[in-house]
Formats: sequence, C-alpha cells, structure tokens
Amino acid sequence: MARIALLTLVLVLAVIGGAEVWLISAREGLDRLEDRGRADLRLASDRLVTTLVQFREVAVLAADHPYVRAVVHEESALAPEVVSGVLRRIADRAGALDILLIAPDGRVLAGPEDAPARVPMTPDLRRAAQGASGSHHLVDPETRQRLFTFAAPVHLPGGPVAGMVLLRIEADRVEAPGRGDPVPVWFRDEAGVTFVANRSELVFQTAGDPSVPGDYPPGTLRATPKLPEQRIAGYPLVQGNGSLPELGLPVAQALPVIAMTGHALIDTRSVMDTARIAALATALGVLALGAGVLAFWERRRALTVRLAAEARANAALEARVAERTAELLAANEQLQRTQAELVQAGKLSALGQMSAGISHELNQPLMAIGSYAENATLLMERGRGAEVSENLSRISDLARRMGRIIRNLRAFARQEAEPATRVGLVAVVESALEIAQMRLERAGVVIDWQRPGFPAVVMAGEVRLAQVVVNLLANAADAMSEASGKRVTIRIERAGEGRLALSLRDTGPGIREPERIFDPFYSTKEVGSAEGMGLGLSISYGLVQGFGGTLRGENPEGGGALFTVELQEAPPFEAAAPLREGEGG
Repeated sequence: MARIALLTLVLVLAVIGGAEVWLISAREGLDRLEDRGRADLRLASDRLVTTLVQFREVAVLAADHPYVRAVVHEESALAPEVVSGVLRRIADRAGALDILLIAPDGRVLAGPEDAPARVPMTPDLRRAAQGASGSHHLVDPETRQRLFTFAAPVHLPGGPVAGMVLLRIEADRVEAPGRGDPVPVWFRDEAGVTFVANRSELVFQTAGDPSVPGDYPPGTLRATPKLPEQRIAGYPLVQGNGSLPELGLPVAQALPVIAMTGHALIDTRSVMDTARIAALATALGVLALGAGVLAFWERRRALTVRLAAEARANAALEARVAERTAELLAANEQLQRTQAELVQAGKLSALGQMSAGISHELNQPLMAIGSYAENATLLMERGRGAEVSENLSRISDLARRMGRIIRNLRAFARQEAEPATRVGLVAVVESALEIAQMRLERAGVVIDWQRPGFPAVVMAGEVRLAQVVVNLLANAADAMSEASGKRVTIRIERAGEGRLALSLRDTGPGIREPERIFDPFYSTKEVGSAEGMGLGLSISYGLVQGFGGTLRGENPEGGGALFTVELQEAPPFEAAAPLREGEGG
C-alpha cells in the first residue's frame, strides 16, 4: 500500500508541476509575443499613415501652384490643357493615380483626358469647399479600384474658396510594401470594413453586416466568419483559417489620423510548443525524481531487513568475543611491553642521528687542529718558537670556530637562524680553503681559485657560510678519490640583478641522483665509512636557505659535479653599515 501511495503522489505531482510550468511558460511567451506584435503593427501603421500624409501634402502643394490659382481666379488666359498637363506631371512624380481641379459646384476644370465633366461631392470635397483639407476612401464603381482621395482648397486672395484640388491614389500602392510581412495586418474603417491589408483575401471583409452603407458598390463586401476564441494564460487567442495563423494573438491600434483601426494576428505556435516542451520536461523531471525516491525507499527497506539479520549475527559474535577476552588481555600486556621497547629504540635512533651530524660537521676543524698540533710539536723540537706560537694561535681560533659551529648546528636543529649580515664572500672562501687545506693537500686536490674583479659582498652568516663551503670542498675531495686529475674550480660571478653566485666544480664522476643529493642521510659513499653519514649537503642546504639563498647541484657538460650557492648581494656601501673585517674582494 505504501508503494502504491508513493507512486500515486509522484504522478499527481508530475501532472500539477507540468501544468503549472506550462501556464507560466505560456504566459511569459505570450507577453513577449504581444509586445512584438504591437511593435510590428505599429511599424505597419506608421508606414501607411506616413504614406497617406505625404500624398495629402502633395494635394496641398498642387493647390498652391500658380497655374492652378490663376485658372480658378479666372484672371489668366491659360488653357485648361496646360493646367491639366501640370497636374499630370505632379501626379506622375508623386505616384498618384491622377489630380483634378474642381470648381465649388463639382465641375472638373482640369485633369486627365478621361476625367468626367462633374464629380459627386464626397466628404473630402465638401470639407475642402469649407476651406480645410479633407481625405476619403472609396471603391470606384466602374473600375472597382480601392482609392484614397485627398482634397485641398484653392482660396481667392482674402476671399472664399474658388476651387478644390482632388488627388487620388490606389490603395494597392500604399499596401504593397507590407505584403511580404509574415504577420497578417489589416486596417478597418469606421464602418468596420477592411480597406487595406497585406493579405488580399482579407480586403472588403466586414466585422458584421455586409450591407454596410457607404461608398462600396453592391456585392463588394463580404461578411467575416466569426473565428472561434479560447482564453489561454489570460489571453484571448483566435483560431484562424486560410492565411491566418491556426492559433493567433490579436492586437489592435487606433489610427485617428486616417480614421481607421489597425489589426494584426500573431502566430503563437512557437510559444505553445515551447510551453509544451517545458511542461513535458518538468513532468519527466518529477517522474525521474519520484523514481529515485521510490528506489531509495526500496533500498532502505532492504537495508532494514539486512540490518536486522546483521544484528542477530552481531549478538552471536559478541558471545564469541566474550569468550576470548581473557586471551586478548594477556596478549595486550605483551603488546604494551613491545611498544615501550620500540619507543626507547626510536629515542636512541634520534640521538644517534644527532651525534652523526655533529661529528660530521666537527670532523674538518678537528683534522686541522690535529695537523697544527703535529706541526707545532715538530717546530718546537726544532726551536722555532715563533711558528709554534702561530700554530697554537690557529688551534685556538679553530677551537672557537668549532664552538660557533656547534652553536649554529644547534640553532639549525631548532630551525633558528641569526639575522643575515654583510659578509665578504672572498674572505669566506679563503677561510674555508685554509680550514680544508691539509685535507685537500693529502688528497692531492689542486684548487683553481680566482678572486672576482668586483667587490663580492652578500647577506649571510659568516660562520655558517664558511661551513657550507668547507662541506662542499670535503665532498669534492671525497668524490675525486678515484679520479686521475683532481681539480676544484672556484669562481664568484653575478647571477642576475642583485644576486651573486659562488660555484665549485670538481673533476669527479658527477652526481648519481641529482634530485636526491639534499635528502637527509642520502649518501653515495660505502656503508660503514667514516664520512658516509649523508648529512653534510642536507645541513648545507638548510643553512643557505636560512639567509635567503639557494644551493643546487648538477652535472655540467664536460663531466664532474657543479655546486652553486646563489646569495642576495648586499646593498651599496653608502646605504649600509661599515664593512666588517674581511668584507669585499
């Protein structure tokens, strides 16, 4: 029952939703269609009224022609044929059917050769005889042509009307420009007769009784069949036939200037099709949503059944778990003891890594101290006291430098760094060469070092930067242990605006994995060697980054390995504090 109720609800919602969407879509579409239809009708009406007003102005101008005025005043010897020719030329230029000059009593004074001797006094002529312009439309009883006529008075100087000019045009001429329009448009006069239309079958239709009195010959008019209407979305729509749309939206506009009313019937098929499509899409969407809800409901019901079965299975499982609780408690005690041992092992491993890093960084100064101590012993035996004192002074300097190295390593481990200061890069390189001199000489390494031709002052830490250079020299010496020609080339160059680059290139076998050389504990040296900790480059990388520089390693063309330390150049001397001892080139 619940499933049937849900399905019924979905169907009802689909029907209601589709109907509501259809109504909204139809109303909005008809709103836009009515605006567009009124604009089309306004354009057609303006075109008709403008054309008729232009012909009325032609009649007024013809009435003011000197020849016309001279004839009606009876003060000229002009022959009527001359005036008729003037009127014919004016009619031809304006596109009128003809122009007649008529006396106040209806006699034709000038006009075309086939003009009658007298014309009936139509409303437009009667208005002109009263001194004002008049217009009229009628059907010629002989030719059955639809005509628009315009009459203008010809006044005597300071006197009454002496004559009238009558201009006649065919209705076909003014309705021709609109015959290609897709929207049916027609214009009815005050008697309800369609006199002008862009569909020929609409002409002479009447809104009511076909026996309308007026200037229409018998049998001309025909009654318009009443078209069925239906109200959709608040609009009265008409079911047309023949040239009219099957379902159209009627619009109308009054034209008091020509005493007519304009009508148009806008095709609504596109709007109705769009509304139907929107309604269908909405209904299908509701049905799809309902299907999803129904499927979810079915899955939920199945899930409820499955959960009930799982609950029963869980009860049985809990009974089995209770039986093994004692065994798990005993195993848990053993696990806790094992975890404690693993934590202690992790602490010992961390302590070993720190010791390895410190020993690696202090190894070079210790070797130099040993060398100076050996030399001091030999010099003392030879009685060369001054040189012994110099060696002891160097040993003291190295001891202090070792203290600074330990302090810097401890700061690096805590991710601390002293502020960068102005440091002479040349002095740092030569200090590092001094520290590593003994080791380089024992290894047979030739140093190719050239001072730059410009002051090389960078923003860094003197001790930390020297430590980096010593590490790079030591790594180069180790890498060239099996090479035949051992050479390290050291250069300082500009690396762009505001940057200096210190490069060290060796003649060893190159870097095996350039992308991993700065990883902690990564080393290409043999396992168990005293120099194989794998921390030197990692620490050097962090030190250089600490004062805003970069360290990179690569395999250049020609072999060997190239390490480049790129640092920020110190500001000009005038804008900074005085140079410390050892700054500059």
